[in-house]
Amino acid sequence: MERVESSPDDYIANQAPDTRVVLEELHTLIKTALPDRDCCMWEGVFWGGSEQQIIGYGNYNYQRSDKKQVEWFTVGLARQKNYFSVYVNAVEGKDYLAEIYGPRLGKVKTGKSSISFRNLSDVNLDVFSEMIEHAGRITDETES
Repeated sequence: MERVESSPDDYIANQAPDTRVVLEELHTLIKTALPDRDCCMWEGVFWGGSEQQIIGYGNYNYQRSDKKQVEWFTVGLARQKNYFSVYVNAVEGKDYLAEIYGPRLGKVKTGKSSISFRNLSDVNLDVFSEMIEHAGRITDETES
């Protein structure tokens, strides 16, 4: 995956109306929870080998286990074929925030750093915002 010049707003605007409404609401929630963070598009082959377009919020640099420095996003938002995905790349202790907050988020499926759901009404948006703000605080600490 790499940063690209296309606009998150254009990506959202080019979605079907029902998808666009959900992405606009999540986009607003994430930008509110992560004020003053950059927002850009990421494209390419993602985990599992699939081609993806992801809106990334709060880009930061970190060192991978192979010692390579890479840029990545704190939070990512994507529309998949049949569901929406939010990626939260923040860890508290040894646990990803998606795992910590997952049981409180509502009718969602969680992985290490991913949260997937079909309908926005299935998500507890107050808990969602709390998790995103928490991710922002964690990445603020690691950048300091």
